Amino acid sequence: MPIADEDAPRAPQAHAIGADLSTLSLDELTARIAMLRDEIARVEAAIAAKRESAAAADKFFRR
Repeated sequence: MPIADEDAPRAPQAHAIGADLSTLSLDELTARIAMLRDEIARVEAAIAAKRESAAAADKFFRR
């Protein structure tokens, strides 16, 4: 008999903004902060890359 989808193991859910934090341990909260800091760095890198692309496009099309 095949395993139903609801019986399959689930991946841990990423942080949801506004989620209840009271059920998390100190270690889980610390890990969550590290994950969010990594995500902030990733977003900042994407912003920087887009700014560089926009600047290059502006320079190219202004000629």
